[in-house]
Parts: sequence; structure tokens; C-alpha cells
Amino acid sequence: MRALWTTKTGDTVSTELTELPDDTLMPGDVTVDVDFSSINYKDGMAIMGRPGIIRNHPLVPGIDFVGTVADAAAGSGFAPGDRVILNGWGVGETHHGGLAERARVKSEWLVPLPEAISPQRAAAIGTAGFTAMLAVLALERSGALENDGSVLVTGAAGGVGSIAIAVLSRLGHRVTASTGRLDEADYLRSLGASDVIDRAQFSEPGKPLQEQRWIAAVDSAGGNTLANVLAQLEYGGTVAACGLAESAGLPSTVLPFILRSANLMGINSVNAPHALRVQAWDRLARNLDLELLDSLTTTVGLTDAKGVAEQILAGQVRGRTVVDVRR
Repeated sequence: MRALWTTKTGDTVSTELTELPDDTLMPGDVTVDVDFSSINYKDGMAIMGRPGIIRNHPLVPGIDFVGTVADAAAGSGFAPGDRVILNGWGVGETHHGGLAERARVKSEWLVPLPEAISPQRAAAIGTAGFTAMLAVLALERSGALENDGSVLVTGAAGGVGSIAIAVLSRLGHRVTASTGRLDEADYLRSLGASDVIDRAQFSEPGKPLQEQRWIAAVDSAGGNTLANVLAQLEYGGTVAACGLAESAGLPSTVLPFILRSANLMGINSVNAPHALRVQAWDRLARNLDLELLDSLTTTVGLTDAKGVAEQILAGQVRGRTVVDVRR
């Protein structure tokens, strides 16, 4: 099988396209012929050798995939021919991932592909879109979206941000997109953003309490951005935090929480329970405009995945990039 293969020699990490024997596959009760994967920010970090993602070398990267069951153990709940999705569970970090033509995984990691979503579109949604929907579900559970006002999405031109905007706007919410790429304003408005603002206004340290601007927010930045967003929440507002593209730090105070009843909800797509995964994919099938999804998706072959990984870390990729592992 063809696969991207990430190895480490000393302090040097390299990723190359290679042929691997089937006995390279790791333990699991379901073997999947992979059709599509995608390039998420985390994949970019792994492929380009950034620390903290791949913890076992050598490894096939790729934190998600969509494919067809080739073989399944009795009692797994799957049968050959079933279409399945995988996001998270350490795949592409400690277990061989989706940037290969075949994968062997645990059955409990898999979710059936909804009938309304094609395999290629499911890959376009990928972990980024799955994470975006988990964030929307968290905001709904908090009750923040029941209020009138604007929902802020940071990192708006990225995969999580793009799909969060598309879903929130389709649900009828007014969305403000924060981005460092103001030349993407037309693109963000095409997804449903009502307003587009420069992320620079969030990047410097700010006062612990600021003008109340947002009923809710989806944040993939962390750091000063998250601290400033918390300081600008309306009373009872909620931030769904799902990334650390700016920083893993949070230079904030307790004031937004005790004076404005702010809520900070963490989003973990890696270990989300099965029932929540099924709910998220069902909602994506119903609440994401799939034709709009096509407009923000680029498809490349496995041979081009490494180049896209470099671009995504440089902030040069918008929307979603699908990897057709058969190309």
C-alpha cells in the first residue's frame, strides 16, 4: 500500500511517500480500504515534524479518513462494504493514520457514513468540520445561542472556522469572522459571515473586562485572542475553545466568569464519545450546505499532501483540503 511515512532520526523528522507491506498495519478488528483523508492543522504539524503530535515513530500521519470496510471481525458491528468515518482516537498520533491506502483500527473508533454525505464530502468535513459541529453543539447546550446577537468565529478562513461559519449562519445566527487574511473577506461572506474583522484587534493583551460584543464564540486560537474574546462576551455568553493556533496559554482573569457569568467550554474531538460523534455527523448531514462545502474544498493526491501540510502551517490554505489517497 502507498502511504506517507514519518520517521525520526535523532532530532530530525522527515515524511516521505513510500510503499509499505500490509504487515505494517497496527492491531484492530476492522481493516478499511481508505478512499479519502484530509489535511488538518494538526496533520500539518505532524508531517512537517513539529513536536507534540506524533508520539510514536515511525508512523503514518493523518488524523481522519473515510473508507470502505475490507474485513471485520465477528462482533465488530461492521461488515465488508460498509462505508465508515474515523476522526481522532490517536490515529495519526500513536496509531497509523489515514494518509495511506489501508488502515486497521478498533471498531469502536468508527462511525457509519451518513447516507446523505458522499465519501469525498465526508473527508472535506473531516476532523475540522467535526470539531466545528462539536463546538456548535456545545454552544447550543450552554443556551448562549438562544440570545440575539453576534457569534464570533476566530481563525475564520481555516477548516474549523469555515465550517463553523457555514453551519452557524445556516442555523440563522449572525456571524462575525475574525481573520488575519482580510483579502479573504469575500470568501468568508460567501460562507455566511455578516461581518469580517481583523484578528489583530485580539492579538495584544487587553483589559480583563471590555465592551460586551458577542453572545458566543468559536475559538481556535487560544492565547491573547481567547482572553480578549472572554473579556468581550455578553452576560452569560459562551466560548467553545477548540485550538491553540496562537498559543496554548490563557492570560486571563476570573473577572469575566464571576462578573459576567462567562462560560468556557473545551472541545475535544479526539476522545468524543460515540453517541456524540453520531449526533455531530447527523447534524452535519442536516445543517451543513453540502454544495457550499464543495466551494470551499480543494482535492489533491497523496503525492501532494506534504506540500499542503507546509502551506497550512504558513496560513496559506483556506477552507478544506481533501486527499484522494488513490491519486
